[in-house]
Amino acid sequence: MALITRLSRLLQADFHAVLDRIEEPDVLLRQAIREMEEELSRDAQRVKGLNHEQQQLMARKSELDQSLSKLEEELDVCFTAEKDDLARVLIKRKLEAQRMLNYLSRRNKELGTKLAGLKGQLDDGRLRLDAMRQKAELLAEDNVSDHPDKSCFMPDLSVTAEDVEVAFLREQKTRSRS
Repeated sequence: MALITRLSRLLQADFHAVLDRIEEPDVLLRQAIREMEEELSRDAQRVKGLNHEQQQLMARKSELDQSLSKLEEELDVCFTAEKDDLARVLIKRKLEAQRMLNYLSRRNKELGTKLAGLKGQLDDGRLRLDAMRQKAELLAEDNVSDHPDKSCFMPDLSVTAEDVEVAFLREQKTRSRS
């Protein structure tokens, strides 16, 4: 039984070694970059759609505000003329408009939250894409060079927002001394 297990592990290891040689890291990296670009494009479209929906909500809210002010004027006229039945109809419209305004406000807040999250996700994705592109460029440079003994290990050369902030503070401090 142990012999069969050892033999299956040996075959499995050989199979994985063959697959590793077949896979080309630069091709896989380019495919990953294309997939990330497609994902970022979809996210950007979603942001654009949510922005459009938010603008429509704001336009509808503005229309309702105007309608409410007009209803207020009409209610004044009804109460002045002592037309209680007509005033009740207008009050019903006013209540409906106020409820719609409340709904639009809640929906606008939800959209704002969703937009903020999606924009953050989009920014993070762009940073990751830039890092992947840098790695692809370095890998392409390594493949072009005539150094076959170079390691395939790719150091992480991506720059984080914190790195930028620290460098900015150093530059600011240097310039303030001058």
